[in-house]
Order: sequence, then C-alpha cells, then structure tokens
Amino acid sequence: AEAGLGYAESGGLGDARGWLDSQGGAPKGRAVTLRVLLKDALLEPGAGVLSIYYLGKKFLGDLQPDGRIMWQETGQIFNSPSAWATHCKKLVNPAKKSGCGWASVKYKGQKLDKYKATWLRLHQLHTPATAADEVCATTSSRKPPRSLWNEGCGEGRRELRRLLGNSPCEEATTPGKRVDSKIRVPVRYCMLGSRDSARNPHTLVEVTSFAAINKFQPFNVAVSSNVLFLLDFHSHLTRSEVVGYLGGRWDINSQMLTVLRAFPCRSRLGDAETAAATEEEIYQSLFLRGLSLVGWYHSHPHSPALPSLQDIDAQMDYQLRLQGSSNGFQPCLALLCSPYYSGNPGPESKISPFWVMPPPEQRPSDYGIPMDVEMAYVQDSFLTNDILHEMTLLVEFYKGAPDLVRLQEPWSQEHTHLDKLKISLASRTPKDQSLCHVLEQVCGILKQGS
Repeated sequence: AEAGLGYAESGGLGDARGWLDSQGGAPKGRAVTLRVLLKDALLEPGAGVLSIYYLGKKFLGDLQPDGRIMWQETGQIFNSPSAWATHCKKLVNPAKKSGCGWASVKYKGQKLDKYKATWLRLHQLHTPATAADEVCATTSSRKPPRSLWNEGCGEGRRELRRLLGNSPCEEATTPGKRVDSKIRVPVRYCMLGSRDSARNPHTLVEVTSFAAINKFQPFNVAVSSNVLFLLDFHSHLTRSEVVGYLGGRWDINSQMLTVLRAFPCRSRLGDAETAAATEEEIYQSLFLRGLSLVGWYHSHPHSPALPSLQDIDAQMDYQLRLQGSSNGFQPCLALLCSPYYSGNPGPESKISPFWVMPPPEQRPSDYGIPMDVEMAYVQDSFLTNDILHEMTLLVEFYKGAPDLVRLQEPWSQEHTHLDKLKISLASRTPKDQSLCHVLEQVCGILKQGS
C-alpha cells in the first residue's frame, strides 16, 4: 500500500529555530548517570521511586530533577546510586565492600542497571542526537507514549501492530514488485463521488487547499532540513516505493507541529521479522528522545507527489488512531516524496505534505478529502552522526537488490542518477556545513554499497 506521514512540536516557529540551531552530543558509556537518563526521559523524578532491599532492610529514596538521590529517612543527598547503596549497606553490614549501585538500586521496582543497559544499547545504534531532541526530551511535560500510535497501551511494537494491522514498515515493497514505473494521472476530488470497490486503489487524487473551501489550516507545521534530507535520500535509492515514520512534538498551546526526525523502514513486504525489529528500534529511539510519533512518509518514485485513494484511507485511519480516546486535537500528517517523476520542474524531488478531512456529513460514503498543508522549513546546523549512520544502513539494505537504482546510469541527457541525487539533496543541506563537504559524505556512504 502507499503510505505517507508527518510532523512535530515547538513552542512556536521561533522556538523550533532555536532548537534546530543548536547541537548536543551523547555521553559515552561510562558517563551514563541518573541525570542523563532523566534528560532522555527513561526515568522521571519523584518521591520514593528509588529503593534498596538489603538483608531484610528497606531504604527509600527520592529521585530529584538534577539526578541526585535524597534518602527519605535522614534527608541526606547522594550524587549517585553507588554512593547511596554503599552508605546504606554499610549501615546494615559494616564489613560490606562497595558494590555496583546500579544493580542494587531499583526504580519503581526495576533494577537501574536495566535502564542503563537500554540507554547504552540505543546509543550504539543512534550516536549524537541534536540539541533539538535533547530540548524536546527535557521540556516534555510527560513520559513519551508507550505506543507509537496511541498513548499508554503497552509495548510499542505489539501495540503498533494491534492499532494499525499492517504497519507502514510492512508496506515496503517486495524487490521487483509494485515498482512504481507507470506515470499515474491524478483526478480531482470532486470527480470521485461515492466509494466504488471497482476503482483502482492506486488512483492519485489532487489535493485541495483550505482556502478553496473557505477554511483555515487548523495547525502550523515546521519541518527540519535533516528530516527532508534523509527522506529524499531514502526515496532515491530504489525504484520501489519506500515508507518510514516521522517523530516530533505537538504544542497544543501554539498549535505548532514540528517534525524533528525521520525513521526509515528497512524492511520488505511480507518480511515480518525484519519489520518487527525495525519497528522496535524506531519505538526505542522515539522513547529515548522524548519524541512522539506524529506521522509517516512514503514515496511515489515515478508519479506525482499526490496521495492515492489507498494513501487517503490509510492516513484517515492513522489520524483517528493517533487521536485515540483523547478529546484534544492532535495532528498526524503524511509526507509524500516523488524523486523521479518526469513532471517535476528539475532534478529536485517534490516533497508534499497532506492531511485528510472527513467527507461531508451528508455524504458519509465518500472518500476523505486530501488537504494541502503549508509548512515552514527550518534549516539544521549540520548533518548529525545518526543521520549519516541511518544513510549507511539504508545503502547496505538495498545493496544488490533488483530494484536498486544504479546511480552511475544516466537519468537525463545532462545528468546521471547520482548527479540528480546530489542536486536534490543540495536544497536540504545544513547551514553550517559546506555543500561540498556534505556531498563528499554522501558519496563516501554510497561507495560503501558499491
């Protein structure tokens, strides 16, 4: 199926620019502290959330926002789990040598070393995050959702499967099949009429502007350049359709959706095992960064960046599921990318967001209305290591595949496919890195797959 997604939050576009203008790094393994786990939203401060059980004696501690521990019985402050555990154990058993406090101290009944291990495992996959993510994590007013599409409903991957049925990761195309090689001619929404099972679900539909129906766009959107950069790179690698998730944040006060991270699905249709691993990795990355799942992206390699009937139905379903039982409005957007459509004005890919409005109440059997969405573009300071790592994984994934785009082959009389890719990515490069340097990095990654 064709699929697409969307966006994230900020306290306003000015705040989004501030986040994306700065840079942060990930601490190394030995530097993992309670403060780091708090900042990355794996833990929350609270009274009595820490405990030690030793030789029949129970000790309770408060986890403070700065990562220190206050022992409830005396009010003493300790800078680390090891310091607190050593002190408490020596009170009970003076001969006790110092041990591993991370294994001795529990957070809400679970040993702290499990949280530390989770952090270390995730940071082996995702090296330095941008300050945008770190600010999001530290300013989040609640723990990240335990579900990719609905808050508080169990483990991410299982809940994702329950909510979505076939998730976007499983919609990635089987090699050599459903390659979008034909140019599909879009139809106007007003020509669709009621649902018709005989209609081709891959029929493309023109989007409608809010102004055309005398309505205002119900939310603002800002998207970071690194999101579009990775999405565009992914879409260029294969003649098949690609899909992925988008992470970010929604600020209900400013009605601002800010897209901060793209998560490509490195899986194929029917490969449930790979899809499961990919979804779990994406879920953990969202959880670590304090981000919410806010949409998905999808490519139409040789057709316009317009939604199909199947895209429209999927997007409407995702909007409802992301909304869940909450009474408050929360957007879910789709991004469509068209890298090789001959109707594009030049080598640059067309990337278009859309959102679906329900059909009129008097015509409930009609298709949802695909709406064009205006979005602000926020240029990142530089291409982060985790984006480069994700690009490397994508090149490795498509290596040797029958639908792999041969980048050295001609795309036009003037350009190879590699030339075309470089030109398209040039419009999405960070502001503090030279274009030549970025393209050298891209070429270096592509050579690894050749």
